[in-house]
Amino acid sequence: MPTPEYESLASGLVRRICEEIDQLGFPVGSEIMLPDLSSAQYETSKDPYSGELTRQSKWIDTDGTRLGELKIHGDGSFYGEFDVLRPHPRNPEWFVESIVVWGKDEMIKSEPRLLRALVD
Repeated sequence: MPTPEYESLASGLVRRICEEIDQLGFPVGSEIMLPDLSSAQYETSKDPYSGELTRQSKWIDTDGTRLGELKIHGDGSFYGEFDVLRPHPRNPEWFVESIVVWGKDEMIKSEPRLLRALVD
């Protein structure tokens, strides 16, 4: 079960992922699945180097395919990504693979992971 501290930081990371998706300009009501902590699966593991706990949230679709994950380490650092897998809504030269978030404590960085689109 996630701790309140984990829930708070994870909620902020999910919010940032959703903001990045929105800033890309995908139309309202598009078929992009957005991360929701209530549908995540949780795991805890021990970092073999530091011995600290890492808490992880994973999103998996009904076919068992991983859609995204957040990892929050005991030292306050974190990394997450969530798949978008759609053509860029404003620039056909790009394909949006995912949104990535990373940082430590209150410092949250984020960006879309873009790939060159396969255009004829």
